[in-house]
Amino acid sequence: MIKFLNPNKIFSITSKAPKYVMVLFIIVLSIGLLEALVFSPEDYKQSDAVRIMYVHVPAAWISLGIFSSITFFSLIGFIFKNKNFFLIAKSLAPSGLIFNIIALVTGSIWGKPTWGTWWAWDARITSMLILALFYLMYLVAWRIYEDKEYVLKITTIITILGIINVPIIKYSVDWWNTLHQPASINLLSKSSIHSSMLLPLLIMTAAFTLFSLLIFLMKYNTELIKIKNKGLDRL
Repeated sequence: MIKFLNPNKIFSITSKAPKYVMVLFIIVLSIGLLEALVFSPEDYKQSDAVRIMYVHVPAAWISLGIFSSITFFSLIGFIFKNKNFFLIAKSLAPSGLIFNIIALVTGSIWGKPTWGTWWAWDARITSMLILALFYLMYLVAWRIYEDKEYVLKITTIITILGIINVPIIKYSVDWWNTLHQPASINLLSKSSIHSSMLLPLLIMTAAFTLFSLLIFLMKYNTELIKIKNKGLDRL
């Protein structure tokens, strides 16, 4: 276990990954854009404006998934006193915030032709904005606190509080009367979205997942280099 946590050992593996992830990302993104912009049909109500869904929805999904992952790794790191899990969580946060902002911006752009306004204090929009604030608090905490043991506790508390917001985002359309429509994709029952739209949506989600993995690896490798430069032989 100690050998596995050696920064040099980890870096020798993760430093090679970004170039392969980049190539795969470009391929999947190209296929996704082709499906989304060329082959997928217009919506009978929203026309071509619906195509922003292929960016907005995957970005929202990934933002939620990354924050959930950050919470998981923070808790595991706190319970087992393993700093590598905190390092993974810290390295995930930038891409999570990026996709959260993308979801908010594209949602605003999509909302103008659909709802007639750039912004509304809708339950889902508001809860996504709150999630962005938790991302910011998490990242700022890592920068302002010099006591490393203290920052591990603070960031874990932030993630525990923030994860409460994740199911609120997911079920806000069911709990309150919102501008958002109910979920079109259901894992336990038949989805209402047509396969011609579902396929590009899933491909774009895969592309964005690869992009978030790329950002994570770049950040994680940067953190490992900092640890190596300090002369530490383990995390």
